[in-house]
Amino acid sequence: MQKFNSVEELVNTVQPVDPVYCIRPNSIKSACSWFKSHFPGNILYAVKTNPNERVIKYIAESGIEKFDVASINEIKLIQKNFPKSRLYYMNTVKSREHIKESYFNYNVRDFAFDTKDELQKIIEATNNAKDLNLFVRVSISNEHAEIDLSQKFGALPSEALGLLRLAKAHASKIGLSFHVGSQCMHPISYSKGIKELGNIIKKTKIMPDFINVGGGFPSVYPDLNPQPLENYISEIKKTFNNLKLEKKPELMCEPGRALVAESGSSIVRVVLRKKQKLYINDGTYGSLFDAGVPSFVLPTKMIPSGRVTSKKLTSYSLYGPTCDSIDYMKGPFVLPNNLKEGDYLEIGQLGAYSLTFRTKFNGFYSDQIFEVNDKPIMSMYNKDILSSYLVA
Repeated sequence: MQKFNSVEELVNTVQPVDPVYCIRPNSIKSACSWFKSHFPGNILYAVKTNPNERVIKYIAESGIEKFDVASINEIKLIQKNFPKSRLYYMNTVKSREHIKESYFNYNVRDFAFDTKDELQKIIEATNNAKDLNLFVRVSISNEHAEIDLSQKFGALPSEALGLLRLAKAHASKIGLSFHVGSQCMHPISYSKGIKELGNIIKKTKIMPDFINVGGGFPSVYPDLNPQPLENYISEIKKTFNNLKLEKKPELMCEPGRALVAESGSSIVRVVLRKKQKLYINDGTYGSLFDAGVPSFVLPTKMIPSGRVTSKKLTSYSLYGPTCDSIDYMKGPFVLPNNLKEGDYLEIGQLGAYSLTFRTKFNGFYSDQIFEVNDKPIMSMYNKDILSSYLVA
């Protein structure tokens, strides 16, 4: 993979016609280091967030060698690159064939479920194995999340009582887990989830070996400025300790977005300008899904190309290259008002989900990926970068 000191150097050297994706190794390493220093337990990287092999390599090199996997292909990917890592099959809906393959071929021992039927599948597909670690996923409120996951996954707390008892009868070790939803904007969601698990423990009198607080840890965007991550960890620690359990379960989390969002950006080119509408060569069917469907406002900057850049700024909307009218990103994207065809833009905060959501619709697809060593446009971990962009 070709490497550059900055996106400016990349553009001046390559002068790309198609969209280019950038990976920042230093950003990944900084985020991993922060979580390792602050989270009081085991950290599982949520592979679905960004399964690029280079990204996973930098995460593993940073000391995070446990992975939350959602499919047999994610399992194969991690096993191929890091055969000694531990995999946690935390998707609560799995086929029998994939459960069997993951257990017997890839040494997966940790499985999540939220129904009796799914538990039965796990037991039968593993031939009633005695070395299973089984996690009951509990549904909790996702009221503070930008993307709600509670309607699709999780057992109601009342249902979880029976599921935990059943798991106890079949598992070597048991766990309770929840997920606050993607891009959670308030730490209180974690304390509510932990308290709900505490109620289940009291009612069943079953002490879990693991408590998994899931993912949902946020990144920062121009229109989504969450509290510092320290507040999230503090809330988790305080509520976990307040359970006053005789035997402390092992604490776990599954960060994805918070580890990789800042590390990725896309370099796009303006194909046409119609007043305050910019038609660019990437869009919602490419790496910009988050800017279109959930309508995240992404940090954007013009990459200097030798001509004078206007200091006057304008709010733009973006349109992708396909012939579908929903290939549209409302924004606002604040950029110099003298933008024109051929100008390059960097769109940041695309380390999470952008690579996995790309399609080849209308034949528009680019797999040009480079590494850069400059800083991201915004950062939860570097307050100088964060404040300068928000002020602008």
